[in-house]
Amino acid sequence: MKRQILYIAFLFVVSSLFAEPFYTHVTVNNIRTLQVRIADNPLAIPVIELGSDQSVQISFDEMSYEPKSYTYALVHCNADWTRSSLSEVDYLEGFANGTIDNYAFSSNTTTLYVHYQFDVPNDDLKLKVSGNYAVVIAQDNDFTKPVAVACFSVVQSRVTVKGSVRGNTDRELAGRYQQVDFEVQTSGYEVRDPFTELKVTVQQNRRWDNAVTNLTPTYTSSNVQSYTNNRRLIFEGGNQYRSVDFSSEYTYGSGIDRITFDRTFYHVWLFPSESRSERGVEQGYDANGQFLVNRQRSNDVDVEADYMWVHFVVPMSEPYFNGTLCLLGQVFNNQINEQSRMVYDFAQKAYVKSLFLKQGGYNFQYLFVEKDAKSGTLQPMEGSYWQTENEYAIYVYHRPWGERYDKLVAVKLLSQ
Repeated sequence: MKRQILYIAFLFVVSSLFAEPFYTHVTVNNIRTLQVRIADNPLAIPVIELGSDQSVQISFDEMSYEPKSYTYALVHCNADWTRSSLSEVDYLEGFANGTIDNYAFSSNTTTLYVHYQFDVPNDDLKLKVSGNYAVVIAQDNDFTKPVAVACFSVVQSRVTVKGSVRGNTDRELAGRYQQVDFEVQTSGYEVRDPFTELKVTVQQNRRWDNAVTNLTPTYTSSNVQSYTNNRRLIFEGGNQYRSVDFSSEYTYGSGIDRITFDRTFYHVWLFPSESRSERGVEQGYDANGQFLVNRQRSNDVDVEADYMWVHFVVPMSEPYFNGTLCLLGQVFNNQINEQSRMVYDFAQKAYVKSLFLKQGGYNFQYLFVEKDAKSGTLQPMEGSYWQTENEYAIYVYHRPWGERYDKLVAVKLLSQ
């Protein structure tokens, strides 16, 4: 009964506070390193198959050495990540809210923290329908002030997606852009009107600023919906992500000038970052903007990885007057906001940013964003090349006439 009362109160809060779409983020300074991962596959996109034994692992650190009372509540969402009209009994078995009681104290670190972790689904919670889900996390059951939101998707594969990425586009041939083409094969699955029933989203490297939503087919037949030669599906190729690895306090790789300790914190000083706009595409492997927590010679990186101040510097004789630079990557959940924006330091004649990060390896890029723009371009700092390896995630949602929610019927990954 107590859980039901809490959840009813939570739904009231959701209706009043969360009219905007949900997205993965942290809202308070004492919560760090929010991760939404597939168990045993930390770099995979957070999508699980309905009815499988897969689970989503959600974790974060609270920057103190005293355990707190954290609870979570699960919300089913539409294709646009707004709350759906389904009730709790429609989309789950068990309890939609629960206590996060799996925690551990940091060990052998200069910075003290408590690491929290839980899985969805779990013994108290089973999912009944596909679609998007948001996990809202609160302290002391105060969902009027959530501390974090973690988003993932559940797919029930009903259709097949086939596609490719090519360098020749309507903008230019083998230049700066990539064209995504794909088709949705619906044989054996009824879609009466693909123009109104299907909703398709395409993301490049999990970015939201340049994500394409509400796609309609270029042409359609009874069993195939084609999304080819669509100008909305032309993306900047960008460049391979830059990387920094500070998984050791003593030995470090390229990009790091030095690591110092000021009796309180470690500081990772990066070499100044130069523009790559005229250098061509970088060679080598990257993780498409993701990060991995790691500490060398550690038995449990979740609680033995330390926190360090990482200092980014981009020399520039004068600041941009029509925009600014942002750090792009999963460390900011690929959001353009105050947390990801860099600041121009006139004394250093450089854009600077200092981040308090957990040890490991991080991918990042420098994104130029014009004033009041919601999306950015990589070309000034990173260049843009059609040969760049990028990951494209295609999400196909289906809402038949009369249904109350968007089913996620396919997820497909494409790479250049």
